[in-house]
Amino acid sequence: MKFTCLASLGIALLLGVAAAQSSQPAAPPAAADAGAAAAQMALARRIVLHGSPQGAHACATCHGEQGQGQIKAAFPHLAGLPRGYLVRQLQHFDVLARDNPSMQAIAHKLTSTQIDALATYFSQQVPPPIMPPATPPPALGAELALQGRDAVPACITCHGPGGRGLGGALSAAFPPIAGQPAVYIERQLKAWKQGQRPPGLDGLMGAIAKHLSVAEITAVSQYFAAQPTLVVASATEAKP
Repeated sequence: MKFTCLASLGIALLLGVAAAQSSQPAAPPAAADAGAAAAQMALARRIVLHGSPQGAHACATCHGEQGQGQIKAAFPHLAGLPRGYLVRQLQHFDVLARDNPSMQAIAHKLTSTQIDALATYFSQQVPPPIMPPATPPPALGAELALQGRDAVPACITCHGPGGRGLGGALSAAFPPIAGQPAVYIERQLKAWKQGQRPPGLDGLMGAIAKHLSVAEITAVSQYFAAQPTLVVASATEAKP
């Protein structure tokens, strides 16, 4: 009898606790999502400005607080690039699949949570405006970008008009390239040509780069460096 009473008392207490808990209003899903997003942005900004606790350097040192890059130093802008693309590149640096000692060291000191936070942060920033160059880019660059040639499809087929991307599911494989420093674009094409960077979806970028001469790489890099980003695209954008 004594055990029966104790058991009944325990069940009553449990039911009382459950009832009390059920009477507490649950946090609205939208509020919970907003809180998680704010925490993720706060984490990203700490790393951007101060580096990671594991020793990764502050992103702002090379890419700027808003990820707008440094054209003269050939540091690419990260602002507005697809989140999936940024995650994939940091992962490639981490496993040494993409050749860049500085970025390899940084990515290796980032957790997957930190990588995701940084990619989300930079993808939401505004790309820098690009001023048309005083000297128009070479006609050869425009020809390759807009028309392609044998064994080399037009670049805009995958990277969109003006190199501003196509968006959607393939954005992680084919990001916007408009307005990136010409030297940076040139280095990436040479890295693909030399097998120092993963060849991309279906090996496409590796195969294309191998069919480009040094002069063609320089010309097409200068063409896309002169193109405005999506934010400032208009009828006044740079012409071929």
